[in-house]
Amino acid sequence: MLIKGLVPNRSLLLVAVASPFTAHLSGASAPQLPLLLGVLHKFRGHRRPPLAARLALAPAKEDGAWRRRRRQRRRRRRLHPAYRLLLLGMAGYLSETDFVMVEEGFSTRDLLEELTLGASEATTGEVAAFFVADLGTVVRKHFCFLKCLPRVRPFYAVKCNSSLGVLKVLAELGLGFSCANKAEMELVQRIGVPASKIIYANPCKQIAQIKYAAKHGVQLLSFDNEMELVKVAKSHPSAKMVLCIATNDSHSLSHLSLNFGASLKSCRHLLQNAKKSHVDVVGVSFHVGSGCPDPQAYAQSIADARLVFEMGAELGHRMHILDLGGSFPGVEGAKVRFEEIASVINSALDLYFPEGCGVDILAKLGRYYVTSAFTLAVSITAKKEVLLDQPGREEETGSAPKTMAYHLDEGVYGIFNSVLFDNTCPAPVLQKKPSTEQPLHSSSLWGPVVDGCDCVAEGLWLPQLHVGDWLVFENMGAYTVGMGSFLGGTQTCRITYAMSRVAWEALREQLLPPEQDEDAEGVCKPLSCGWEITDTLCVGPVFTPASIM
Repeated sequence: MLIKGLVPNRSLLLVAVASPFTAHLSGASAPQLPLLLGVLHKFRGHRRPPLAARLALAPAKEDGAWRRRRRQRRRRRRLHPAYRLLLLGMAGYLSETDFVMVEEGFSTRDLLEELTLGASEATTGEVAAFFVADLGTVVRKHFCFLKCLPRVRPFYAVKCNSSLGVLKVLAELGLGFSCANKAEMELVQRIGVPASKIIYANPCKQIAQIKYAAKHGVQLLSFDNEMELVKVAKSHPSAKMVLCIATNDSHSLSHLSLNFGASLKSCRHLLQNAKKSHVDVVGVSFHVGSGCPDPQAYAQSIADARLVFEMGAELGHRMHILDLGGSFPGVEGAKVRFEEIASVINSALDLYFPEGCGVDILAKLGRYYVTSAFTLAVSITAKKEVLLDQPGREEETGSAPKTMAYHLDEGVYGIFNSVLFDNTCPAPVLQKKPSTEQPLHSSSLWGPVVDGCDCVAEGLWLPQLHVGDWLVFENMGAYTVGMGSFLGGTQTCRITYAMSRVAWEALREQLLPPEQDEDAEGVCKPLSCGWEITDTLCVGPVFTPASIM
């Protein structure tokens, strides 16, 4: 199946191939939802200059980088064939067949336009919504994380977005995985993630799922209460436990400490019971709550964790893991910049857990990696005019005021659940740019459920739209994919993964053996996310551990 479209001064050819992998992602048969395996870009009348000319045109300050890359390419040719396959992604978690390769000069927005055009021209009309996921964004976020928090080992919270493309690229980057249930553990182990890279991070677990973790080698589990210790001591006696402590999340959007996390007053009692039950407690974790606007909450929680470490040492526990949780922003323009949070964390770690203290620092991230990577396209399935009951307005204007109600195939009980849980108002981007002369109308967007609560957005001012028009929503990667079981249904929205050639090359480069990676910083340079970390970031006063009396 070929889809061909034209854009100014260039042509874009998408090669689509149906495969069983597509059917697995979408839940539909392979012929219905083909997987796009490549993008071939052709510039009219343009030829790539020879190598000598390109080297001559390169800036003088990059001569060293050019030479290093050339030496790396030569060494790569001499690598063992098995390792060359791994380097190419053919024996790893992610391969080029898992995504659309977007060449230089094009973007995922070009791909999105091609896909909406193809869906609009399709005679079946079955595709009413789909995602385009830029895996290159995930790669860039990872390199930025390593730069800002070099001492922290990232784990990915699978519950945030369990799509296979995301899991594969993060596994390729070397992340661990934080799982909340058996299904998530099965999913990451199915793609080849070893049990040593999995944390069963649910403090309230079913006994059957504890036994599953024990049977499949998952050793690191979390707890925050006595009953959990009893269950683990009986069903998984060799488990290594991480004690979840409560935080002050009163200013966060979600208050996790209402239900999860042990108070500092109860920690000594829990550690004593663990010792009596011969359960190993190896670390402490916390979570400041999603959408936390105060970076100093991390400093206070790190200080509290230090106090719990000292309790554990007094009672004979050998604690060596500190889990910082999540709540890192996933989009630019957030109330608190990621760099500011990182600066506060680094200062607190240097004070309470200095380098060389033997403590492994972890963080469980979800939104940070995937929010901005996913773009959703949804078509309008129905529309109607709704008269507004406002007495007196008809006499003033000569006509009754009205609003346009547009119906979509996705709503707040599915992909747009952030309207209910995060109190957001999704703002669409029109696929067809309206002219400045088109009048704007008061508009609202509604989901497919015949329910007065299934309102995606209202109070919008949009031009006149029609059935079949496409609306685009950006930053839709968090808690939108893999929510089928949570909502009592199945995930049917198709996902097309994409990655730029530059991002793919950088991902491959980071797989080089350590002794051959001559310039670690050089690997990150092509994917610099453009954020500047300045020395002027405000670091607040250092906290002392809170009293438990």
